[in-house]
Amino acid sequence: MSTTASSKYLVTGGAGYVGGVVAAHLLEAGHEVVILDDLTTGFHEGLPQGASFINGRIQDAARYLDPSFDAVLHFAASSQVGESVANPGKYWDNNVGGTLALLTAMRAAGVGTLVFSSTAATYGEPAEGALTETSVTAPTNPYGASKLAVDHMIAGECAAHGLAAVSLRYFNVAGAYGEFGERHDPETHLIPLVLQVALGQRESISVFGEDYPTPDGTCVRDYIHVADLAEAHLSALRVAAPGEHLVCNLGNGSGFSVREVIETVRKVTGREIAETVAPRRPGDPAVLVASARTARERLGWTPTRSDLTSMVTDAWDFARRNASS
Repeated sequence: MSTTASSKYLVTGGAGYVGGVVAAHLLEAGHEVVILDDLTTGFHEGLPQGASFINGRIQDAARYLDPSFDAVLHFAASSQVGESVANPGKYWDNNVGGTLALLTAMRAAGVGTLVFSSTAATYGEPAEGALTETSVTAPTNPYGASKLAVDHMIAGECAAHGLAAVSLRYFNVAGAYGEFGERHDPETHLIPLVLQVALGQRESISVFGEDYPTPDGTCVRDYIHVADLAEAHLSALRVAAPGEHLVCNLGNGSGFSVREVIETVRKVTGREIAETVAPRRPGDPAVLVASARTARERLGWTPTRSDLTSMVTDAWDFARRNASS
């Protein structure tokens, strides 16, 4: 579908980190945005000015969707790996059941375009290098399994009913975009955790294993700036085609180690960062990076904020502004 003219979009989970930044980009492009979020993990502060807001669940999307919407961007999901292991039913109910209700509501309302927030967790513990969309999917936890199930569900909807859909599989999202940044509770992502040490909110950062077959012995991960990620979503809206389910990995194609992240935070913040070496975590691959070739070729998308310093600097600015909030 075209996004050159003003369009109307439903953004589920738009009060969260990525959803909020994408909603802000849509508004800046002149579109009408309606956010559906139950604020279970989202925040009122994450709602961009100019968006309409509905406090509700995606299971009830049929109440809010009508033919005036041009597309749905779907970010509403439970996303904590550990919680998914302890409470898998929540993940099947919210991520899979909720998306099924959303797809049913879209079909009933005649809304034929979807961009879905998928995840690299669908690949599990890969043994290969840069992952492509044809890499084996073998999730190791209910979170990744639920997201993969949704991808299969979307593919079926495209084939049976002509839905135009793009699933974007993120790797590690980082950075901030103006007033929008990470506010996870609990926080599990490395960069904001290291920044908490810099702010004095945490005594040290745990380094889980320093004997991996990597240059400095710590795990290497692919990081992508949240603003680059948002731009990929707008590109996905432009290329979504009826009856096709396009899957794209989003990453920089190279990675940074845990120690590189910590050292970059030291340089950006000028603060001491204490480290605590801990045992390896089960299931942590040494290297996890994405091939973004499909995204380049199909979306016309190339990340422009791929240096780690930029991502950490933006995240640090956001963390300091919100340290007491």
